[in-house]
Amino acid sequence: MRYEETGTTRTGRRGRGARRRRWIGGAVALVVVAAVAGGAASYFEVFSDTGDTVRLDDNAGGDGPPGSSADGLTQMPTGPEPELKIAATIPEDGSKVMVTTLAGKKSGFTGKVWLWLPPQYKDPKYAHSGFPVMVALPGGPGFPTNYWMDRNLKLEASISKWSQDGSSLPFILAMPVLNPQSDGKEGLYWDGSDIPGQPRMGTWLTEDVPDLVRSAFRTIKSRDGWAFMGNSTGGFAGLKAVLQKPDRFKAVIAGGPDILPDSRLWQGHAKEKLDNSPPELARRLIDRKGPEVYLAFQVGTKGSDVQNRPPIEKFVQQYGKGPVKTRFHVDEGGGHDAYSYVPGMHDGGLIQWISAHMRGPVPSP
Repeated sequence: MRYEETGTTRTGRRGRGARRRRWIGGAVALVVVAAVAGGAASYFEVFSDTGDTVRLDDNAGGDGPPGSSADGLTQMPTGPEPELKIAATIPEDGSKVMVTTLAGKKSGFTGKVWLWLPPQYKDPKYAHSGFPVMVALPGGPGFPTNYWMDRNLKLEASISKWSQDGSSLPFILAMPVLNPQSDGKEGLYWDGSDIPGQPRMGTWLTEDVPDLVRSAFRTIKSRDGWAFMGNSTGGFAGLKAVLQKPDRFKAVIAGGPDILPDSRLWQGHAKEKLDNSPPELARRLIDRKGPEVYLAFQVGTKGSDVQNRPPIEKFVQQYGKGPVKTRFHVDEGGGHDAYSYVPGMHDGGLIQWISAHMRGPVPSP
C-alpha cells in the first residue's frame, strides 16, 4: 500500500481521503474586538461570503457577443453562465475560489468543479484577452472534493504570486472531482479514463470541464492555453490526458505520478487499457512526429516517491525525445504530498518551463 501525506493527515494512496474540517468564528463581536486588538482573526473569516452566488459580469469582463474575439486568439465566454458560489477566499490577495455542479453533456457524469481566477483577470488592460487554463487534479480518491481548492495548500496563492513576479503565466485553475465516487475501503479508482461500462471520467476531465471553463471565462482558443497539473493519481490522469489529446492540451506538471494504468476495472479490457497507457501514447506520438508536448515531472526523496522515482526516470529516458519534451525535478527532502509539490513546481523551474511554452494574456493596445 502506498501512501499520500497531505500534510495534515496520512491517507491511503488509493484509499481513504482525509475529510477537511472548517470552522468559522461564531461570536462576531468577540472576533472583531480581537482583530482590533491585533488578534489573528481574519476579515474573511468574520465576514464570510462563502456560499454567496457569484455574478459573472463582475468577474468575466470583456465585451462582445459570446464566442467573439477581437484578436482571433481569444475565446470569449460561450455561455450559458454556470451557477457559481463562493467556496473559499485566498487570504493573500482576497481572490475567490468558486464552485459549481456540472452535469457533463459529453460524459454523462455530474460532479463538482472548483474554479479560481488570477488577479490579472479583472485588470482592465486584459479585458479583451483570453487566459490560459490549468486543470488541477488531486491524488487519492479525489471525491467528494478536490483538495487543491483548499487555501492551506497555497496553490492559488502561489500562482498569484508567481504570475505577478513573472515566474508563471496567470492561469485560471479548474479543479474537478477526479473519481465518480469515494473509493471507500476497496481502493477503487477510474484512472481518469473512459473504462468500458464505467462513468466516463476521461471525457469528463478533458471535454466537459474545459467546456465549463469556456462557458464562463475568456480563454485561449488553441492548445497553447491548456495544461494539467496534479499529483499521484491526478498526476497520472493529467499526464495521460496530454499524451492522449495533444491537439487540445500542451503541457502537464505531474508530481509523483503513476506511469501505467492499474485500476482493477480494466480487467477484460486490454485494448482500452493500452489506449490509456502513457508509454504507449508517448510511443505513438513519437512515431507520428508530434505535436510537441511538454511533460514536467517531480518527485520527493521521502515516502512512496522513493518507489515512484525509478519508473518515472525510466519513462523520461525512454520517451523523452522527438515531440515529447520532458523535464525532471527532485524535491530534496520532499515527500509524496501536495505540500511538497506546490513549492517544487517553482523551485524546480517546472512552472517557469511550461509557461515559456504556452500562451498568456495579451494587454489591449
